[in-house]
Amino acid sequence: FCSDLMAEMDGDCPSSCICVRELGTVTCRDGEDTDVPGDIPEWTSTLVLQGRNISTLQSGAFRDNGTELEMTTLSLSYNGIQTIEPYAFLGLPRLRLLDLSHNQLVSISARAFHGLPQLRSLYLNYSILPPATAQLSSALSAQSLANLHRLELAGNRLNSIPLARFDIYSLHALVLVNNSIEIIGGENVSNLYQQRHLRVYLYLNPFRCTCDLEAFYYWLKNSSQCPDAGRLQCSEPEAKKGIHVEKLRGEDVDCMNENLEAVSYVFLGIVLALIGVVFLMVLYLNRGGIKRWLNNIREACRDQMEIYHYRYEQDSDPRLANVAV
Repeated sequence: FCSDLMAEMDGDCPSSCICVRELGTVTCRDGEDTDVPGDIPEWTSTLVLQGRNISTLQSGAFRDNGTELEMTTLSLSYNGIQTIEPYAFLGLPRLRLLDLSHNQLVSISARAFHGLPQLRSLYLNYSILPPATAQLSSALSAQSLANLHRLELAGNRLNSIPLARFDIYSLHALVLVNNSIEIIGGENVSNLYQQRHLRVYLYLNPFRCTCDLEAFYYWLKNSSQCPDAGRLQCSEPEAKKGIHVEKLRGEDVDCMNENLEAVSYVFLGIVLALIGVVFLMVLYLNRGGIKRWLNNIREACRDQMEIYHYRYEQDSDPRLANVAV
């Protein structure tokens, strides 16, 4: 505490912040400031800015007077950040961890993370709003993040993996928990097979367990790259809802089997249609004989009914009954 006071008294600490020079930390929580403090000490290794009103990270926001900082850890969570401009993190060449979780990003420049050659961990959990989803893939380009080891994108309603290829990154951990991913296609699965060191976390995604999931299903069964594989569940179709993806049978996701089943139903329909056509043709060609047959049946029924009627009249005549007595 005394060190904090000394730092503030020396004028070496930004206003409304707490500094511990011995640890290299500067912590600025809450407040009405809309910009990054411009007087961050050069000795800062860890900067925590939380609860501010920084809606836009402007270009060079951390490059005061053109100087570079020794910072290795930067936490910008819970600041309501909506826009990250190009080169927003210039002046932080030694930054290794960047936390932008729990913001409201609607715009991310394709060059937002340029100038961070040493970045190892990037946290963007619960921060990406739908307008920024399409921009995310460009912002996470390998040119900017070639040395990235851990990328967290939990809770962003993503419906696909926002990385075109994995072999151009140094990723060891990719966290995609609690998104909206229904299918992971064959191309992504092929890339995952090539990156045996990569671990992918996918719990709480609504997987659609149809034959489109076949490649991913066999990757889960044959690979140990998904640590939470045992927790993944199907959300569709309704018959498989709640079933663990790993517990599915091979035929449940077998495209060949599904296609053959569809073909068999089509073939059955064609056969039934042909039988119906043949039956109608037989009826048409034999319409004369069928008409005579129906007339014969009608005459036979009429004769039979007349006999029954005659017998009924005799049985009901009282005079005939007295004669019989």
